[in-house]
Amino acid sequence: MAQTPSNMLPLGTKAPDFLLPATNFNTNFNFDECRGNKGTLVMFICNHCPFVLHVIDEIVMISNDYRVQGLGIVAISSNDIIKYPQDSPEKMADFALENKIDFPYLFDETQEVAKAYNAACTPDFYLFDNRDQLVYRGQLDDSRPANAIPVSGSDLRNAIDAIIYNRKVVEPQKPSIGCNIKWK
Repeated sequence: MAQTPSNMLPLGTKAPDFLLPATNFNTNFNFDECRGNKGTLVMFICNHCPFVLHVIDEIVMISNDYRVQGLGIVAISSNDIIKYPQDSPEKMADFALENKIDFPYLFDETQEVAKAYNAACTPDFYLFDNRDQLVYRGQLDDSRPANAIPVSGSDLRNAIDAIIYNRKVVEPQKPSIGCNIKWK
């Protein structure tokens, strides 16, 4: 299984805007509609990646734990659906239902949003503060499908806690590792 690291967009980067269809809400969302009053988590995921499948339950738990505390959450799939039909919008809607994803799961057909975020892999995590400035990018935690480390979400949870409780986000930040985005 290929292991592609995050590109690590520079901290302080302003959140790129987008307008994408939500496969699980039957409407379009832009960044403003996804943002939370404490901060916003933008994730690049897909349906079939073993790295995403390994952590999807923790992603949903993070959403459930932090949305009530003012964190906006959105997931985006940017994979080429011609070569990877398992990532089609219809299958994204099924994946969202099966995994109880109740935050917007957006389809980036043109891949322009993935390029704007300099996304490289799935999963890839971008955490923005309440001024839409990037404060964390990188891994969920040290767990991978092939190692025996339990999924905890510790790296991302620590960063989210920092923005919610007005603390400094810890550095250095480790890149996420996952399947490469399937470019056209």
